[in-house]
Amino acid sequence: MATIEILGVPHAYELTAPTSCPHTLVFIHGWLNSRGYWQPVISRLSADFQCLSYDLRGFGESQPKAKTGFIDDGAAFSLSSTYRTDFVNPFDSLYTPAAYARDLVALLEQLNITSAWLIGHSLGGTIALWGAAQNTERVRGVICINAGGGIYLKEAFEQFRSAGQRFLQIRPRWLSQVPLIDLLFTRASVARPLERYWARQRMIDFIVADPEAALGTLLESTTEEEINRLPQLVSQLKQPVYFLAGAHDKVMEPKYVRHLASFHRLFQYCGDNVIEIPNCGHLAMLEQPDPVADRIRSIIAQHSHSESEKVGEHESGRVGDRERGR
Repeated sequence: MATIEILGVPHAYELTAPTSCPHTLVFIHGWLNSRGYWQPVISRLSADFQCLSYDLRGFGESQPKAKTGFIDDGAAFSLSSTYRTDFVNPFDSLYTPAAYARDLVALLEQLNITSAWLIGHSLGGTIALWGAAQNTERVRGVICINAGGGIYLKEAFEQFRSAGQRFLQIRPRWLSQVPLIDLLFTRASVARPLERYWARQRMIDFIVADPEAALGTLLESTTEEEINRLPQLVSQLKQPVYFLAGAHDKVMEPKYVRHLASFHRLFQYCGDNVIEIPNCGHLAMLEQPDPVADRIRSIIAQHSHSESEKVGEHESGRVGDRERGR
C-alpha cells in the first residue's frame, strides 16, 4: 500500500506492475467500501493488465489528516444545511460524484497514467462516468458494476436517505468487538452469504468511514438533480460504456441498470452493453469474481482489437497514398 496526497487528503492506493497492455484498469469502490474488495478480480487480471485500486476520500485508509480513523462513541448525524437538497453545482460540494471524479483525475495525473479503463462499483460506477466525462484524453472506456439508475422516485429516495442516516448513527467503535456481529454482514445485499473474511472487512469499513464523507456522499449522490443528470451524462460520453448487473441485485435492480445503459449510443445500435451475471447480488466482485474478471477481459480485448484494426487501416491508407504518389 502506498499513499499520495490529492487536494490535501492522503489517498491510499495499490498499483500492480505494468504489462504489455497499454491500458491501466482503475478500480473505484462504492459507498462504505474500500479498495480491498477488488482484490479477487485484480488477482485474476493483473498478469494481463496493470491494475490500480484506491480508497475514496474519507473511506478505507484515505482519511483526512485531522481524523483518527474511528468515529467517537455516540457520534450522531443530521441533515444540516451543509448537504442541500435544492440544486447545486456538482463541483461546489466535496462529496458529489463529480467532486470524487476530480480526485480521480488528479490521481491519474500524479501517477502518470495516460490510458485507463475505469471500473466502478455502485457509487463508484457513477464516479467513473463523471471521470470519463472530465478526462476524455486519458479514459478509454468505463465498466459500471452494480450501478445504474437515472430515475428519481421521490418517496423511495426519501426513504433510502432516511434509512441511510439511521444506519450511520449506529457506529460506535466497540461494535467490532460484539461476538458474531460480522455474520450480519455476510448476508446484506448479496445473493448468497459471503465468506466471514469479507463480512469482517465490510464491518471495519462501515466503522472507519469518515462521518462527514459517509453522510455527504449518501446525501449528495441521491438528490433529484444528481439522479436526473445521469442519463444526460451517459448520453454525452464518447467512450464505450458497459454495465454488469447482478441478476438478484436488490439495491440496483437490473431494470434500472438497463434504463441508464439505454442512453448510451452503444446500446441504441448494438444492445450489448448490459451484461447480467447470474446468482449475483450487489457485490459482484466478491460474489462472482470469475465472471466479472472474464467480462472485463473480453470487453477490453474487443476494443483493443478494434483499435488495432483502425490503426492497421490507417497505416494501409498511408501506404496506399504513398504508392499512388509514385
